[in-house]
Amino acid sequence: MPPSSRRDVVVPLVVEPAAAKLRRVTAGSAIYDRLHAAIVSLQMPPGMPLQEKRIAEEFGVSRTPVREALLRLSEAGLVDIFPQSGTFVSLVPVGAIPEAVVIRKSLEGTTVETATVTATPVDIARLDAIIARQRLHAAHNETSLFHEQDEAFHEAIAVIAGYPGIWNILKTVKIQIDRARRLTLPGLGRMDSVIEEHVTIRDAIAAHDVARAHAAMMHHLNAVIPDVAELRLLHPDYFS
Repeated sequence: MPPSSRRDVVVPLVVEPAAAKLRRVTAGSAIYDRLHAAIVSLQMPPGMPLQEKRIAEEFGVSRTPVREALLRLSEAGLVDIFPQSGTFVSLVPVGAIPEAVVIRKSLEGTTVETATVTATPVDIARLDAIIARQRLHAAHNETSLFHEQDEAFHEAIAVIAGYPGIWNILKTVKIQIDRARRLTLPGLGRMDSVIEEHVTIRDAIAAHDVARAHAAMMHHLNAVIPDVAELRLLHPDYFS
């Protein structure tokens, strides 16, 4: 076509206002965080249906940030989205747990060995304070608060070792372990056992006994596998 007769078609570019985009992203992150916590803590149990409309109404938002949050949860293995059937909290995949345990053992074996070499009296006092809080929560059967301190214990070891980034990696790796362990605490009386195992790890770190600390951590992390086998019999609808 000759330049003189050519007509350029201009398509208007619609740019989402920065403030509106930020609100949407912030809302999606808030919804993701809330649902993530509810699923891992079993407030939303495996198999529970999730309705976009209902969640959007609860948060006072459109369906767009809800859909984005659900997609992120699906990528994390916490939600199953079936286009023709609906969206559901995923079942706990038993087959994924042994691999997650292997990864934990490898990384936490490193952190506990290093922490055992570098730990100071202040570090040991920090571990003691966490264990004391665990005893208190166990006495009151406060499983959620107990689990928070269990997380704090392992995170503290990573920090003492100088590897806080390892714990950030593990938080993603161990999601399915965490879901299963929420059932082990009240169902199998694991709280007292966990405290004893933590004390053994703490004592080895305080004594700067690397081999004993490593062995204690391996024993502690291995305990989840037989627990899950028993839980699968008690709660068959929760596992796949």
